[in-house]
Amino acid sequence: MAGEARMHAKSDSEVTSVDQSWPARSPRRPLYYVQSPSNHDAEKMSYGSSPLGSPHHFYHSSPIHHSRESSTSRFSVSLKNPRNLSTWKKLHQSQHSDDEDEDDVGADQGSGRNIRLYLCFFLLFVLLFTVFSLILWGASKSYDPKVLVKNIVFESLNIQAGNDDTGVATDMLSLNSTVRILYRNPATFFGVHVTSTPLELHYHQLSLASGLVKEFYVKRKKERKMAVVVSGHQVPLYGGVSALGNAREQRQNVALPLNLTFVMRSRANILGSLVRSKFYRRIRCYVTLHGNSLGKPSTLTHSCLYN
Repeated sequence: MAGEARMHAKSDSEVTSVDQSWPARSPRRPLYYVQSPSNHDAEKMSYGSSPLGSPHHFYHSSPIHHSRESSTSRFSVSLKNPRNLSTWKKLHQSQHSDDEDEDDVGADQGSGRNIRLYLCFFLLFVLLFTVFSLILWGASKSYDPKVLVKNIVFESLNIQAGNDDTGVATDMLSLNSTVRILYRNPATFFGVHVTSTPLELHYHQLSLASGLVKEFYVKRKKERKMAVVVSGHQVPLYGGVSALGNAREQRQNVALPLNLTFVMRSRANILGSLVRSKFYRRIRCYVTLHGNSLGKPSTLTHSCLYN
């Protein structure tokens, strides 16, 4: 027993001496580094180790290399797996705003292209319509209406003494006649509306009788016959008509040269009010009133000028 006690005491002393001789360990200094979360070890972002505890693994890096690798790894981690809600919202909003900008640019380009297309179609339509209208208008000019003054009938002639509106004594003339006119529309694709100035019988500059033509319409390739009454009542002569000097005594010997004048207007609505053609025919006929031919038609077919 005493021997065993001496052995234990000896071993304790040896351990104590060994422990005292062994240098005291310095406190462990933790090392941290960041790895990319591309593998299973991504979740283990940091851990500590000691060179004494890990004899087979040593990590040597300069501070500059360590900082660059850490910043790059953190940026890649934040992009691949954003754990912060505000960061995710910012990324989502930026992507959404980029998509909206692209959509707006595409919509603006599409609307601009549609506007240019509509404008081109409109201009093309206007051009074609203008060309078509000009063709119709030019074609209509070849269908000039035909006006023919066929004859005139002097039905009555009366000359008597009288007074004008101011009370001046002079010879007064009353004349009644009928003019027959043939109007023909040779056009094949439009009708015409026809008006006329008053038909007037003149002795030089003195108007002796007049008559009105009512407005009428003639269809395509149709004709119309008219009988217009041209008359004058109590027209003062003031001695200006020398050929009627002895008309009251010898009426049958009267030969009074007269001019029949009027203007015939024709209007063709080819395409409504958009395309119109107008025709004017100025007519002047030379006729002689014979006192012995009252009631008989006087042919004017070859006695008129048409301009």
